[in-house]
Amino acid sequence: MLPVAEILFEDYPEEKLRVVGYRAKWQEGSFEYAHTPRSFDYTVEDEPMVQRLKAIAKECWRVFGLRGYARVDFRVDDAGEPWVLEVNANPCVAPESGFIAAAAQAGLSYNQVIQRIIEDSTC
Repeated sequence: MLPVAEILFEDYPEEKLRVVGYRAKWQEGSFEYAHTPRSFDYTVEDEPMVQRLKAIAKECWRVFGLRGYARVDFRVDDAGEPWVLEVNANPCVAPESGFIAAAAQAGLSYNQVIQRIIEDSTC
């Protein structure tokens, strides 16, 4: 399992929706792109939530019968309750994608990730 990433909504106006859409992912000059950095930095106090998210992601893997690679997206509400937003069985693997960023945090190069996906698909 790859490290858990958090998208930060830095300096977002109160009235602006906190959604990671097209502009936040791909439009480099946009407000959304500049103000939604990905973070892998967690404190000791965050560890129970990180472990809970990993457990839920693993359960999604089992329930949906996933193979190869996947990504589970969450929202955590104000009460600290995580909600699954999406189970993506074919997440983007572009070099700048979140999946590849998480793999890099785990010490995997882009080429290693792609090689693993190819090897798994031939099994």
